[in-house]
Amino acid sequence: MASLEEGRAEDTQMKFNKYAAACAIVASMISIIFGYDTGVMSGAMIFIKDDLKIDDTQVEVLAGILNLCALVGSLIAGRTSDFIGRRYTIVVACTIFMIGSVLMGYGPNYAILMTGRCTAGVGVGFALMVAPVYSAEVSSPSSRGFLTSLPELGISIGILLGYISNVLFGKLSLKLGWRMMLGIAAIPSVLVGFGILKMPESPRWLVMQGRLGEAKRALLDVSNSKEEAEARFRDIKVAAGIDVNCNEEFVKLPKNTHGEEVWKELLLHPTPAVRWILIAAIGIHFFEHAVGIEAVILYGPRIFKKAGITDKEKLLLATVGIGLTKFLCILTATFLLDRVGRRRLLLSSTAGIIGSLTLLGSFLTIVEYHNGGKLMWALSLSIVSTYMFVAFFNIGLAPVTWVYSSEIFPLKLRAQGYSIGVAVNRLMNATISMSFISLYKAITIGGTFFLFAGVAVLGWFFFYFLFPETKGRSLEEMELLFSKGVRGRNLQLQPTSNA
Repeated sequence: MASLEEGRAEDTQMKFNKYAAACAIVASMISIIFGYDTGVMSGAMIFIKDDLKIDDTQVEVLAGILNLCALVGSLIAGRTSDFIGRRYTIVVACTIFMIGSVLMGYGPNYAILMTGRCTAGVGVGFALMVAPVYSAEVSSPSSRGFLTSLPELGISIGILLGYISNVLFGKLSLKLGWRMMLGIAAIPSVLVGFGILKMPESPRWLVMQGRLGEAKRALLDVSNSKEEAEARFRDIKVAAGIDVNCNEEFVKLPKNTHGEEVWKELLLHPTPAVRWILIAAIGIHFFEHAVGIEAVILYGPRIFKKAGITDKEKLLLATVGIGLTKFLCILTATFLLDRVGRRRLLLSSTAGIIGSLTLLGSFLTIVEYHNGGKLMWALSLSIVSTYMFVAFFNIGLAPVTWVYSSEIFPLKLRAQGYSIGVAVNRLMNATISMSFISLYKAITIGGTFFLFAGVAVLGWFFFYFLFPETKGRSLEEMELLFSKGVRGRNLQLQPTSNA
């Protein structure tokens, strides 16, 4: 009898809920729009600089201002999603991004272009915060890694589309080409906004509002079985402080369950477990961009030009290779997260990043200090090292950052805690975007990538000592996982029966 029950549990675990997947896919489509904006700007800046006659400092500000505004957007989005729900927050993000895209596509001068970039940045902050949280909250533990990594996959698809757009629209006139590149993103923003309205609200958010009947019905739709839906419903009620035997359609909850006291519990009086969770979330978002990936994504053409490629069309084609590498590795990672685990992918990925950055710094230094003609072998190895860096980054650190930080916070603290991590992410993104040109002019381009490699070494030790494995754990168990202390967090808990 026991073996029969175990077999049924295993069958449930192997099932894949298509409706939950559809919800996560629609939510992740807004990440495609953001990725497109990031990728297309790398090529558009070449034409914007020529058309608007701006200098390198203005180029750096244009590149990085989106992320500073996204920092503000992500902090606002945390509270917004607790107030109006995850689904309507995605609609708000689409609306803001659409307005920004229209302004950038119009862009008669630098000031209007910057206004559009800032507006789009706020929308990006909303999207980066809410899409992974929504995906995590509708997913079963057995498929959460895959579904929660879809926003990062969406970003990689968007970046690849942006690079391809650069090649296609770059053949138009100088004044029309870059405006088409930036303005066309307004169209999918509208489509995603309408699409998300067809999706259900997060069942965990509904429970936090006391809307138990709606939450239970949503869980039945997104769970692999009725038994799993019941188990998840019980766990969420316990996390929200509701009696597990309560079967009311609606329950009035105290104010502090709606987010008003969250900042105090996160920053002023956190429990030891919450403190470590916050440190882990901030740390992984810090290191994701401190290793310098934005320098490659946004300034790829400049890096390849330093390596020896001078033709503008070849520069843009080389960046398409970056986008294709990123997409393929992220796609692979989505299938590995729930099989290999977050921790193993993170550590192996970071080790690969250290090695590839060291090689890239070495080959770029050789090219830079070579007096004479082109060194084709060093040029080729510089390009290969760049692709290696992108590959190692996207096979682990990139998807794990968003999956891990979206799943470790307790229910009541999740949206606003996650928003802090996203704010740090955008701050570091902006720092790299707005300082890379000045940095490589000061310490050489090879020296800059050696610096990034050193940061990656620190990141590897941070992850090794502070990050437990979360694969297969329910969201409601994370606080217990992080309450084991610095050494205990590296031990494995037994998998849950409803995973």
